[in-house]
Amino acid sequence: MPGTIIEEVEIIDSGRGDSPPPPAGGDDDGSSGGGAAAVPRRAYFTGISLGLGAILMFFMALTSSYIVRKGLGGDWQPVRLPAILWLNTLVLLASSATIEIARRRLADGASGAFRRWWALTTGLGIVFLVGQVQAWRQLAAAGVFMASNPASSFFYLLTAAHSLHLLGGIAALLYVVFRAWSRSRITQGTAAELTAIYWHFMDGLWVFLFLLLHLGR
Repeated sequence: MPGTIIEEVEIIDSGRGDSPPPPAGGDDDGSSGGGAAAVPRRAYFTGISLGLGAILMFFMALTSSYIVRKGLGGDWQPVRLPAILWLNTLVLLASSATIEIARRRLADGASGAFRRWWALTTGLGIVFLVGQVQAWRQLAAAGVFMASNPASSFFYLLTAAHSLHLLGGIAALLYVVFRAWSRSRITQGTAAELTAIYWHFMDGLWVFLFLLLHLGR
């Protein structure tokens, strides 16, 4: 308001108005014990949005290469997908539900329930990775290797790339549980929310890749 600005100028001119202290709270998640400036909460969500955008472009580039290479010649031999991939998909979908339950329990202040559901999510993620390794072993036992033909090369490349990114998600799950949050510049709730966003993204990405590999053979 104009009147407010004039009043502040008059106070400064009269020598009675030093610069007012910055407002407390705001979008900050809290500051570290060493007194470092806190990072605004929205900055973390901007960062993960940019990161997920980069991951999405990477996999879209692989998908485009998959489609183009399939239509180039007669050396494309469709890969019969191991049946365990269906189970792996169900496991990952279940983990997406458990991580959401865990995040809501943390928001409600039920730390014990949060840890149980969060641990279950981590376990399901590990089960998914073990299942993916088992799928690769089944293909290798059937004589289908990465260098066998273009279709098998793309299968191994797409599934391995996704598994590496999911492994990063498991590392984030462990970080949320074992981090000492009392001296952190980000709250555990924010970290859990960011991890859940990443995990849901990995879940949806796998469903897309699975459909691509199954229907686009």
